Amino acid sequence: MKQPRISLAREGYPFILFSGFITLICALLAYHIAALAGLAVTGFITWFFRDPARVVPDRPEALVSPADGKIILIEKIFDDRFCQDNVLKVSIFMNIFNVHVNRIPFPGQVEQVTFKPGAFYSADSKRGALHNEYCALTIMTAGKQRYGVVQVAGLIARRIVCRAEKGDRVQTGQRYGLIRFGSRVDLYLPLQVELEVSKGQKVKAGETVLGRMNQLST
Repeated sequence: MKQPRISLAREGYPFILFSGFITLICALLAYHIAALAGLAVTGFITWFFRDPARVVPDRPEALVSPADGKIILIEKIFDDRFCQDNVLKVSIFMNIFNVHVNRIPFPGQVEQVTFKPGAFYSADSKRGALHNEYCALTIMTAGKQRYGVVQVAGLIARRIVCRAEKGDRVQTGQRYGLIRFGSRVDLYLPLQVELEVSKGQKVKAGETVLGRMNQLST
């Protein structure tokens, strides 16, 4: 059986090369302890930027997780920033040990990409949810339903990468960005979505089905 290929997110290469270079210099200068420490750091950075292949569910109605991590919040709110409607908000917290590549939850067309500079409070706090730096995609599905997926920076994560652009047509499970070193992703979903997950559950980006959007895909 062929094993899934594990690649690296391209944003990690500068960090890996720099750390590897410093480690090599320390080794050549016979700074053995520093070289060993550098080797450990280089190994961790390489592991952090891993981008494993994922098996996207073969279900047209499937809404998949945009991030690896744990669901820390599910609530109904009025969203006045992205969807301008009553929505179901689902928040996923990524700790430093999770894969940090983010994926598209459901197919559609990107209506808007919004980047807002802000603070860097702990990503799993209420203050962080309100005031931290973020990058939001507003996506319109084929069924003319709008949803938002928002990358939120955290206490350590201070660099959001978003490759999606306004007008892009995106597919379920498609890689579109990452957040470096711990963070969260928030989903703002139509109330008609039937969730299949619960608070506290661990999820995988592009693979774990969060819910069904079958009534939105026609």
